Amino acid sequence: MQDAAEVTTEKLYDRDAYRTDFTARAVRTEGSGVVLDRTLFFPEEGGQSPDRGVLGGFQVTDVQIRGGEIIHTVDASPEETAASFPAGAEVEGRIDWANRFSNMQQHSGEHLISGLVHRELGFDNVGFHLSAREVTLDFSGVIEPEEMERIEELANEAVTKNIETKIFFTTKEERADLDYRSKLDLEGTVRIVEFPGYDRCACCAPHVRRTGEIGLIKVTDLEHYKGGVRVRILCGSRAMALFRTEHAIVTGTARYLTTSPDQIGAQVRKMKEELRKTHADLLEMSRAALARAVEDADPGAADVLLFFPDTDPRAAREAVTDLAKRHAGYAGIFTGTDETGYQFVIASDGADAREAASVLRREFGARGGGRSAMVQGSVQAAAAAIRAALSARGTV
Repeated sequence: MQDAAEVTTEKLYDRDAYRTDFTARAVRTEGSGVVLDRTLFFPEEGGQSPDRGVLGGFQVTDVQIRGGEIIHTVDASPEETAASFPAGAEVEGRIDWANRFSNMQQHSGEHLISGLVHRELGFDNVGFHLSAREVTLDFSGVIEPEEMERIEELANEAVTKNIETKIFFTTKEERADLDYRSKLDLEGTVRIVEFPGYDRCACCAPHVRRTGEIGLIKVTDLEHYKGGVRVRILCGSRAMALFRTEHAIVTGTARYLTTSPDQIGAQVRKMKEELRKTHADLLEMSRAALARAVEDADPGAADVLLFFPDTDPRAAREAVTDLAKRHAGYAGIFTGTDETGYQFVIASDGADAREAASVLRREFGARGGGRSAMVQGSVQAAAAAIRAALSARGTV
């Protein structure tokens, strides 16, 4: 570590959120972290993930703020970092603009949603998280889906109005009569971000110059959370990416079903009903086949095992109970295939069915259990192997 007095890093992004390249002086290093006298890199702060980019030829993997200092973690060893960023050296940096602008769209869209929820419903934003994967907003009260749809509509109206963003700094005295949103009781000079007519909020993050740059604002999810609601949103390029993905899914599904996108729901319901009827017919056929197999079983055999590709579990239990009454030993019904394995139910009136299950467990790792009169479970083995294992014990 290079010794140097703590400095207050100048936040260049406060003056120009659209600037991407800058030069600065290295103050010191801490492991793989670099402290600069000024920076365009926004740190992880206020619920928002940090900027990405390049510093002195190294990828910036993290940016944190501690007191007044901003520490940039680079993709280098501590030794390489110290050698590359000696105190006083001039450093060139460049932020990842696509990531920065996407975050600006999301955060500005969040302000419109939060401001409208506060104005229209009286609820406070009590939590905010913005990462590369999601944007979540937590509110202090329950918002109904139709209310959220109205908030979304109003927020997108604000986008079309292309309102100019106002950013200014205030003292505690100036804020005494200023109506603004804040989760904390703030001291000293505070940065205020305002979208006139929609929101005024204490905020440290970069924002778009005008609301039109936010693009589409889409609420993607609404769920109850800690006595209020958690809302997920996507804005701008992220909302467009979601639209493209879901549009491809919808149109692809419509083509597969040979219908129009607006008829997918009706077509799926029709297919579901047809599938239900087909499954019911197959089960009825399976029950009939099961009944015939029970009747055709050798009446002189002590033990009987029957294998079926598919059958109704309730019918299988009823049939195996009937078989157990007709035969002195074990009655077993196995449903499935050699490839997928079998679900089984084994019953007995005169023996302990758990002994048969024990054989299957020992030989094939079968799962399940039950009482002496009936056991149920699953086994991954071929029918011939199952018969052989139980026969070797003298049960079949």
